[in-house]
Amino acid sequence: MTQDSLRSVTVERVSTGHFVATNARGATISFGTSSGAHGDSAFTPVELLLAAIGGCSAADVDVATSRHAEPTTFSVAVTGDKVSDELGNRMTDLRVAFSVTFPKGEGEGADRARTILPRAVRTSHDRLCTVSRTVEIGTPVTVTIEDD
Repeated sequence: MTQDSLRSVTVERVSTGHFVATNARGATISFGTSSGAHGDSAFTPVELLLAAIGGCSAADVDVATSRHAEPTTFSVAVTGDKVSDELGNRMTDLRVAFSVTFPKGEGEGADRARTILPRAVRTSHDRLCTVSRTVEIGTPVTVTIEDD
């Protein structure tokens, strides 16, 4: 692997159950362990995983279709079931549902975008989306404790 392939984030604890992830470009996102208790509306790590799956596929499909026509609607719903069983805590039955429309009667570009939409979704799922491909294929995660 080359240095160009490396991706990273740093997660810092802000307070009990609250964290900030920072990428190499300095962008940040706050999240926490709460799932709405006590008025906390921060994303949970599981919700970030779902957002990453949906966002990755959405970006792939947007690139493929929006070059032909600007969508009228474009949303992606990502759902799954959080379970705890003999394998530990995990997500099952992950589902990604696209809702994308293009203007009617806008000519060849919108018709082309509608035509390629199914192929773009399938190609993202089967080959392009790094996040969902990693989840589906399964990649070992190594956890260490750094010495002070």
